[in-house]
This record gives sequence, structure tokens and C-alpha cells, in this order.
Amino acid sequence: MRRPSPVVVCVDFGSTFTKAVLVDVERGDLVARADHPTTLPAADGTGDVLDGYDACLAQLAEQDPRARDAEVLACSSAGGGLRIAVVGNEELVTAEAGRRVALSSGGKVVAVLSGGLDADRHGELRAAAPDVLLLVGGTDGGNSAQLVGDADFLAAARWPGPVVVAGDVESRARVAAALEESQTPYVLADNVVPQIGVLAPDSARAAIREMFLAHVIGGKHLSKRADFVAMVRGATPDVVLTGVELLARGLDEARAGAGDVVVVDVGGATTDVHSVVELDPEVGAGLSREVVATTPVTRTVEGDLGMRWSAVTTVAAGQLDHLTSAAERRHADPGFLPDDADGRAVDEAIAAAAIEVALKRHAGRSKVVLSPEGRVVERTGKDLREVELLVGSGGVLRHGEPDAVRRMLLPATGQHDGGWQLPRAPRIVVDHDYVLAAAGLLAADHPETAHRLLTGLRERRVGHE
Repeated sequence: MRRPSPVVVCVDFGSTFTKAVLVDVERGDLVARADHPTTLPAADGTGDVLDGYDACLAQLAEQDPRARDAEVLACSSAGGGLRIAVVGNEELVTAEAGRRVALSSGGKVVAVLSGGLDADRHGELRAAAPDVLLLVGGTDGGNSAQLVGDADFLAAARWPGPVVVAGDVESRARVAAALEESQTPYVLADNVVPQIGVLAPDSARAAIREMFLAHVIGGKHLSKRADFVAMVRGATPDVVLTGVELLARGLDEARAGAGDVVVVDVGGATTDVHSVVELDPEVGAGLSREVVATTPVTRTVEGDLGMRWSAVTTVAAGQLDHLTSAAERRHADPGFLPDDADGRAVDEAIAAAAIEVALKRHAGRSKVVLSPEGRVVERTGKDLREVELLVGSGGVLRHGEPDAVRRMLLPATGQHDGGWQLPRAPRIVVDHDYVLAAAGLLAADHPETAHRLLTGLRERRVGHE
């Protein structure tokens, strides 16, 4: 008798919905999918985040009984996700570098402080209530006095932690000694700014993931069951960005990826943009070079752009004043679902505004300026003009008709007046099956399967799902 193909359940514990898919890891096929409202513990002690997962598992098992005994890989942004605060030397160098690294690690940046910790800044830090503190400062071999001083301040204040240290490597021993004496949990990572003009996020990103798994998942008390902590592999945005990287680059030259890719994920409270863009080596070689370098892999989070909790600020950012009352209704009732054409048209307009504004903030502009060397091009943000693939994600896009999806996404690809560095002519697909999160979860142990799932995603077309 032929042995059944092994399957894996991939789960995303979202802020509003828990999504699950069943993947055949030998064939690389997605064989079942399910979703259920995310269940969080109530004040009276009832409820468990795994209640929603159990409902998803039951749905999957109805479609394929193998789901019951499958391995489970999960990511989570439930209960507020991963909240990160950044403490650095200077606002425009190490603190900015730390902010970018925190975003690429899947975190919501709740505070960025610079200039040295004191009583006032410590108060701001405590009020922000971060899950993880990223402590950065000094280039390697440079001035690390403030980094050491910040570590000493945290130790004296008995900061409860956890802390990721990613500053001057030559001061690691002194920083570690201070944190150990105060019994603050910490991880040492490579410097995020080893020298001016270089941004090195990978080591700190891995350390933040380690702290998220070791301290945050269990610390949020989302479940009384030990299997929740065991199944979660990372913060959802971090896992999705891993999927985006694999989508763009592929496994090797023989199995290449899609090239430059941008993913825009429209949620109820935030709109996230993930991009993987091969950088032009000539860009930044002149006066437009940034002190903190641009990296090929970038994530930005717009906390004022979303479909429900952030609807009011979205219509303001999109200059849709005539939709203010409709946005206020959505803000007051995040569970609202329109049941007529007019209501769906409002949601479509809010989504289009969130997508356009989020992509503009991510991409920035280019402009010609005069300098002592003559006319040069200055750029801000990430140049997305040559992006080959634009992927839409989020419920409003997953459930939208093809024509509505085009109306929400296409306007943002034609806005080049004023120097906006937006995609010119990308192919557009929608991640209907939560493939990016699943691929990110599978990438480490089942890279071939992850690649096949993403190949299927990039070959789809809006209107041909």
C-alpha cells in the first residue's frame, strides 16, 4: 500500500482572525484551508487563543482527515503582536537603524529614544510597555560611552527585560556584565551599524526572534496549554517577510524567484508593506547617500492606515472627507461587514487610500537638486519603480472581486508625478490562500515545498484564481 504523503498544518494567529492551511509537503500542494475569529482570554479567565485554532483544525479535518495528526507550525500577532522599543545614541543614525531592524523583525515599534536614558526617557520607555528592548549605539570600535551608560541605567532601574544588545561589539562584555548583575534577560547580537553607511540587520533580527519565542509568546498568557508555545515559530510579520524573500529570490539560480517584489497587507489597524528589491549600486554613490544604508529587504508599518480601527485616519490621509462618517462607524464597530453595494464601495475606497498612502511612504520620492558637483538625484525611501510583482494581502483584497481588486491596487502603480518611486507596471496577484505566511513557516525545514507554494502564487493572475 502506498504511504500517504505527510502533511503540515501552518497557522497564523492574527489579531482578528486565526488562519490555517494544510500543506502536503511532498507534493507542495495546499490541500485545505480554514479561518476562525481569534479567541483571546477574557477578564473572567475564560477563553484561550487555541479555541480558535481548534475550530480551524476541525474545519481542516473535515476537508482532509490527515490534519488531525499533522505537525503544526505557527506564527502569531495575537494579543498585540511583538512590541519593540529602540534605544540608540543618535536619532538619525543608530536609533534610526534600530527602528528599521525592529520593523524587519516583525515588531511594532512603540518607542524610539536617543540621547541617553534618564528619568524622563525611562518613564517614556515604561509607558510604551515594549515586549523587547533593542539597545544599539556606536560603530564598532567607535564611541560606546552612551551604549554602556544606557546599559548601566537599565541595570540600576531593574528593567524587567528582555533586551537585545546590537551595538559596538567592543563594549559587549561591559554591557553584558551590567545586565547580568541586574538579572535582566538579554541576547548579544552583531552591531546593526558596524560602520557609517552600513546597515547589518540579520544578527539582531535573529536575536529578536529568539527573545520573542523565549519570553513573549508565553509571557502574554494567551493560552493555558503548553502546545501554543511549542507550535509558534515567530512573529507573523517576520515569518511573512521570510516568505517574501523566498518569493523574490527563489532557492537557487535554477529555481529563481519572481525578481523584485512588493507585498501590501491591509489590516484592520495597520497597513504593512514588505519589499525585496535589488539595489542599484550607483544609487547612493553621490550626495543622496544615506548615513543609514538602504537594504534590499524592507518592511514598513503604517499604524494610522487600516480598514477599521484606523479607518478615520485613513480617510483623512487619503483626503476622503466625504467618507468620514462611514469611517467613524467602522472605527466604532471593527466587526462591521457591509451587506450592500454602497457599503462595499466605501470599504474599497478606504482600502485604496490605505494602499496608495502606505506605498508612497515606503517608496518615497526622487528629485533632481543642484549641488557643487552639478545636478544630482536625491532619493528618499525605497525605489519600487522596476518592481515586477505586486502582491495584495488582507481580507478586503482576499474577498474582493477581481475588478474591485484592480481598482484598489492599480491606482498606486500609476502615481509618478511628483517623483513618486511607485511600481510602474507590475503583475498583480492576491494571496488568497495565506501562502506567504505558510511558506515562511516551511522555509527552514521544507524549503522545496515553500518554493513550490510560492511558484503557484506568482503564476496566478487577478481574475484567474
